[in-house]
Amino acid sequence: MNFELHEGIEILERTPKTIDYFLTGLSKGWLESDEGEDTWNAIQVVDHLIEGEKHNWIPRLKMIFQEGERTVFPAFDRFSHLQEGTSISLEEKLMEFTSLRTTNVNELKALLANHRYSLDATGMHPAFGKVTARELISTWVVHDMTHLSQMVRVFSNRYMEDVGPWKEYLGILSR
Repeated sequence: MNFELHEGIEILERTPKTIDYFLTGLSKGWLESDEGEDTWNAIQVVDHLIEGEKHNWIPRLKMIFQEGERTVFPAFDRFSHLQEGTSISLEEKLMEFTSLRTTNVNELKALLANHRYSLDATGMHPAFGKVTARELISTWVVHDMTHLSQMVRVFSNRYMEDVGPWKEYLGILSR
């Protein structure tokens, strides 16, 4: 196993800054591009990350520590962000994500500084059954990287036809 809490926290702390730097100031062409029907653009990814910060990671970690396997996690609607017709700007969304993430990482650190909580503590996922705190936190980290990768892939695919014969050398375009 490769999980190291401090290394995971390094990624969790950097994701908001990475996304902010990557997206701020880009034109609508970039921000609203997607890969077709039932796919997300960069703004929708940010909305999804915000929902995760509000309803997924820390609430589930607290359930693991407080309830153990007695209570199944509430289902997390991975698509709830698509129903909200929010009119706030991308910059406001990025600030909200940064604020939520900062609060959640601080809470993660505080929870695990309390030595009565263990990364081996278990809870009950509605689809997977028994899961550990370590698995949940690892998933949080990889979830960030999944969505960073998704945004890069979507942006790259926007120019897929324009790169001509170089496409064969651009692995991101051959999925």
